[in-house]
Amino acid sequence: MAADPGLAGTSTSRCRNAEHERVAARRLERLAHVINPGGWAVESARPIATLLGSCVAVCLYDTRLRLAGMNHFLLPGGTRRHVDGDEIVLQGDYAMEVLRNAMFARGAHPSRLVAKAFGGGNVVSGIHTAIGTRNAEFARQWLQREHIPLLASDLGGARLRKIVFDPCTGDVFCRRSAIRTPEAIAIAQAEIAYERALLKRNRSGATSPQLFRSSVSITSASTVNALGMSASGTPA
Repeated sequence: MAADPGLAGTSTSRCRNAEHERVAARRLERLAHVINPGGWAVESARPIATLLGSCVAVCLYDTRLRLAGMNHFLLPGGTRRHVDGDEIVLQGDYAMEVLRNAMFARGAHPSRLVAKAFGGGNVVSGIHTAIGTRNAEFARQWLQREHIPLLASDLGGARLRKIVFDPCTGDVFCRRSAIRTPEAIAIAQAEIAYERALLKRNRSGATSPQLFRSSVSITSASTVNALGMSASGTPA
């Protein structure tokens, strides 16, 4: 029996679309402005990228201006009465406020903002497992409180994620790696070391450390399953 030409055409179309998304994601990754924990960026043309273990990145988008903003925080909202220096920029409440204000400074309007959120992985046992879960919950609660729709999210689980945010479309490409891979283990260890180094620097005044060196760079090829979706993850 001959194959149904309609079904064959649909299958071919899906394969072509998947390949197109993979090519687009690789191109955007090469051009991207990469941010580290405690960092944020607002762009109208250049893609924004980051690498996530237990950290969370929230992507804000003004649908009219096609203005994209992303942050990257290592800890949920501050719980201590006196927090200063580098410790502040690692925390979710600071990260969300500074990103929102930077978007407003570029002309974004609250009524046009939408969000997508990624990360919060259970990357290591013990306290950082809890931190990943708390980071994800903090992001959801903050967006709900500020009445910013969370269109899609990919949060939690034993996963490492690399994300690239395209301001031209509002799409976010997400690559996932199982936490057992050497790269994922390296990122988990790097996150912990980065946090400790920042706190040590804050006390000593030393030079700020770098989290993502060449072996764990956002441009590393050792990733799996590129996902290019307009919804960028599972519906929130």
